[in-house]
Amino acid sequence: MPDAPSRQASTPDLTAARGARYSTRAALDRKHKFFVWLTAIFVAALITSDLIGSKFFRVGGLDFSVGMIPFPLTFLLTDIVNEFYGTEGARRITYVGLGVAIFVFVIINVAIMLPTSPESPMAGAMFKNVFGWSTRLYIASLTAYLIGQLLDISIFFLLRRLTGHRFLWLRSTGSTVVSQGVDSLVVSIVFLSGAKPLSFILRTARNGYLVKVALAIGLTPLIYAGHGILRRHFHVTEVLVHDTAA
Repeated sequence: MPDAPSRQASTPDLTAARGARYSTRAALDRKHKFFVWLTAIFVAALITSDLIGSKFFRVGGLDFSVGMIPFPLTFLLTDIVNEFYGTEGARRITYVGLGVAIFVFVIINVAIMLPTSPESPMAGAMFKNVFGWSTRLYIASLTAYLIGQLLDISIFFLLRRLTGHRFLWLRSTGSTVVSQGVDSLVVSIVFLSGAKPLSFILRTARNGYLVKVALAIGLTPLIYAGHGILRRHFHVTEVLVHDTAA
């Protein structure tokens, strides 16, 4: 009977170990669920901005694409994912967004090529005019999107290495200021070249960039709010600095 005490003594340890494993698994499941939600909102904002972006509106004599209304959400979500899931997670949502955008682009073009029924509530010419105009915009926005996102992720990673878990505002704003300058210039050149004079293209890029920077700064409190909610209320932890390696 000498083994009985050791068995009894090990029971609390075994229970504690199982509890720790369950707690760890629950935390990982919770983190994965939040990643799915963040990815879904990110993709929705990206696709919506692509679909509606061919309309421009004017405020104070300045022209802006309406795609800029949902697009800033992608800045916010990229920075949150970068902070809690690292560069691997941020690149994953970038490629998911790219894949979904290409899928939508293909389906829209298939829909345009199909013959229009006489009973169709929308005429084929009207359908093509609405969705076909987005073809060039899609190419422009996806090119700029991929370049801008990967640049944003790399700069965020560099600043994260330099600042650790401090100065979240510097990482989020600094990465956006640089990456969106490139994004605005690329999307304006690819989308408007041949259709508008260079002066208009550069002016549109400048206007878009200034608005994106202003929005990035304005969204900083929301980044801190999202960061705090995930950490304090849902107990989602950030990745360690050495886990964010590119």
